Amino acid sequence: MKFAALAVILGLAACAKPQGGMVNDPYAMGGGAAGTVGTGVLGGPGTAEYFKAEVGDTVNFLLDQSSLTPEARAILARQAQWMNQNQGFSAMIEGHADEQGTREYNIALGARRASSVQEYLISQGVVAGRLKTVSYGKERPLAICSTEECFTKNRRAVTVVSPGFGS
Repeated sequence: MKFAALAVILGLAACAKPQGGMVNDPYAMGGGAAGTVGTGVLGGPGTAEYFKAEVGDTVNFLLDQSSLTPEARAILARQAQWMNQNQGFSAMIEGHADEQGTREYNIALGARRASSVQEYLISQGVVAGRLKTVSYGKERPLAICSTEECFTKNRRAVTVVSPGFGS
């Protein structure tokens, strides 16, 4: 009897028309400000797309540094908040460097940058088992260049989230 009543209630709820006649379509583009939920960010707040577009997946570093700037800490605080609210996601933190210096030096620098991000996220309550790091050094530049302005773009760590706890 309880099962039948539950089935009827769920059936009626499924047929109910949303208030105002509007349907929140997370795949719809336009109508509002770019990047807002339901108007350009696929899937809404609990998705990797939202994380990248709205939370921010990249922090930048100063030349030859792996310490976090105040701007980086602000982005990482948002990342930690999102990850703590979305427990079904894990993250790979990619460390990168500009093209100056040797391959070996930049691999080590990228590893230190990724570790700085990982340590900060853990300090903000993200479970360590959900985070992994990798260093690409100068092997995967965002931009190929020889100017300081361009080098700055490659001094970064990128947090790539994906569904699956600890995967």
